Amino acid sequence: MPTTWYQAQVTQIINVSSKIKRFILSIDDNEVFLFEAGQFITFDLPISEKRLNRWRSYSIASRPDGTNKIELCIVHLEGGGGSAYFFTEVKIGTLLKFKGPDGSFTLKQPIDYDLVMLCTGTGIAPFKSMLDHIFFHNITHKNIHLIFGTRKETDIIYRQELQTLASEQESLTYDVVLSQEPLWHGKKGHIHQVYLEQYGDTRPDVKFMICGWSKMVDEAVANLLVKCNYDRTQIHFELYG
Repeated sequence: MPTTWYQAQVTQIINVSSKIKRFILSIDDNEVFLFEAGQFITFDLPISEKRLNRWRSYSIASRPDGTNKIELCIVHLEGGGGSAYFFTEVKIGTLLKFKGPDGSFTLKQPIDYDLVMLCTGTGIAPFKSMLDHIFFHNITHKNIHLIFGTRKETDIIYRQELQTLASEQESLTYDVVLSQEPLWHGKKGHIHQVYLEQYGDTRPDVKFMICGWSKMVDEAVANLLVKCNYDRTQIHFELYG
């Protein structure tokens, strides 16, 4: 089948920190843009003459709601041509060309298991989509534990939204771990000690979803498989850079 390309207009830009922005896009299409929570889309950006150098993929951070409005959360990477374009060239009204959705980093239903979401940086985006989808539709589930790691307090993405959601939903536990904030009163260091402490004893009724910086993902998968002896079927991950 030929690839379907869509056009979207940037309608809002939200500054999270100096290196992180949220972009709200409105998709110009008569059909409802369908996707599953956790999937990503791929942009063809005007940053190179070579096609593969122009393509950049980003997870959708908003839940599927049939409005044709979607949200992205993008970090400005050093030497990253795609993120540099979003940060320096994209304005309100900018038109963007993309294809998708793609990806299998989605919820496996029924959610008859405890779900542990491990993420760093903008790897939180697919989990934000999943959580909003679960709780908006009252999807039956067990316990959900979101563990988010980043460096500075200013880099905590969706902080207020997730704190509110966790305060309203007894089944959701939300932990933030900061590695470069000595005065932080919460958990410090990296996310590994948090899940190893709470899930180090192997359980058959828990599944892990992992998304974020590639080094974190590699280490988490190794810890769960080797140190904790979890089965490979209990671990689902997606890499970011």
